[in-house]
Amino acid sequence: MTDLVVTEDKIIERILTMELVRVTERAAVASAKLRGRGDEKAADQAAVDAMRRELNKLPIDGEIVIGEGERDEAPMLYIGEKVGTKKGPKVDIAVDPLEGTTLCAKDMPGSIAVMAMAQAGTLLYAPDVYMDKIAIGPGYPKGIVDLDAPVEANIAALAKAKGVKPHEITALVMDRPRHADLIAKLRKIGCSIRLITDGDVVGVIQCAEPATGIDIYLGIGGAPEGVLAAGALRCVGGQMQGRLILDTPEKVARAATMGVKDPKKKYDLNELASGDVVVAATGVTDGALLKGVAFKGDIIETETIVYRSLTGTVRRIKGEHRELEKFHLD
Repeated sequence: MTDLVVTEDKIIERILTMELVRVTERAAVASAKLRGRGDEKAADQAAVDAMRRELNKLPIDGEIVIGEGERDEAPMLYIGEKVGTKKGPKVDIAVDPLEGTTLCAKDMPGSIAVMAMAQAGTLLYAPDVYMDKIAIGPGYPKGIVDLDAPVEANIAALAKAKGVKPHEITALVMDRPRHADLIAKLRKIGCSIRLITDGDVVGVIQCAEPATGIDIYLGIGGAPEGVLAAGALRCVGGQMQGRLILDTPEKVARAATMGVKDPKKKYDLNELASGDVVVAATGVTDGALLKGVAFKGDIIETETIVYRSLTGTVRRIKGEHRELEKFHLD
């Protein structure tokens, strides 16, 4: 039995490091060809096609549990889609082939290609809906913040734990009309607020990167992004809670078919992403977390960050790619 466990772990480790990096690299390069062209759909589809193509080369029996749609005919990597050669371990996969489609289309900072992979049954299986989230980085007592607590209480608790005044806390929030009340409350507290237009996977991860100066992420973003970010935070010891926003009978029914029994359930970090999870993200455009794809003559340069929860490892991988035909470049 011990030998079997060791063997499976080695197989999973091999798949979830360099082979996972290749998947996000290919997706990033494909979408980077369309940076600044103003065509969000084309850039997203290019990333999807590249990611699907590379996933289907991997020796895994994989299923997309967090994706960009739920219908078999969808051109995106849809929830329930099977990927891989079917000749390897069963794994769950969460994808966002191009997080920040608008950022890529406008050649603005922060667009990435990102995905997570874990043993089957360990990533949240839920419909492609919005999620209310709260996240902080490592080093704080468990439960220091809570999704259901007033924002004032969360900021006060976090500031006390950090040993600073509430006005010294920096919160990251997506710049959306739905967050007007949240932003007003943070302004009243006196917090510094960093607003982002897109890209809340990177937004959550920045809580765990001391150099960014972000203390807390608050607000509503995509559920796929929530699962991906939770996987990354588990690797570095952060905290996160999320709740699916199932605000119509149709969404509740869809979630129920996927095993969501309580539509108002508050998920903690380990419920969003448990087991041995690996997250890989490759920069498409330059940003706070990663440099974007650089086309330099016959060489393509990429930067990827890989998180693994089992070992708490964070790897930064800079690639120089010379076999350009593998990227399906014209």
